Amino acid sequence: MLIIGIAGGTGSGKTTVVNHIINELQHDEVDVIYQDSYYMDTTHLSFEERKKINFDHPKSIDFELLHEHLLSLKAGVPVEQPVYSFKEHNRTGETVTTLPKKVMIVEGILVLAHQDLRDLFDIKLFVHADSDERLIRRLKRDIQERGRDLDEVLQRYQTTLKPMHQQFIEPTKEYADLIIPNNKYNNVAVDIVQSVIKERLV
Repeated sequence: MLIIGIAGGTGSGKTTVVNHIINELQHDEVDVIYQDSYYMDTTHLSFEERKKINFDHPKSIDFELLHEHLLSLKAGVPVEQPVYSFKEHNRTGETVTTLPKKVMIVEGILVLAHQDLRDLFDIKLFVHADSDERLIRRLKRDIQERGRDLDEVLQRYQTTLKPMHQQFIEPTKEYADLIIPNNKYNNVAVDIVQSVIKERLV
């Protein structure tokens, strides 16, 4: 199994890069695991308490479960991936069965911040975008898709997103094998990744 880790700040275009890789390959032996599915279970907290959680801090992610699941997949064992609700700030209690594939892409803002995960990645990518561009994308996504209002998104950006990015996400660039600038779409970098994947799929 080839495991590819794709990190980068919120709104940097990680999902766009992942989708482009997958759409071009159109191969059933490639799958994606999203870090967002592995936010900690917060059922024991009230909704108001969950809203106050710093979801951009590494402690908000169940890295142990994600690591365990990747090891299982690498050993050929299917896993039950949690389903997360951004509107409820919690897992739904449902799961999605994820089957072992020849290529597994792991995407998320903090996937390069955890050493055990990094050690499993055969290729480590960091998607970079200008901070203003990332904020604009985050505003659009959170308001349109996640039911947030403008003040809530801006307040969270100033108090948690920006400082957490500077403290935990931006420094993980040093672990990346390839940095993909995504202010303008970077075909060369994605083509390199696709070439490596195609070799594994032969």
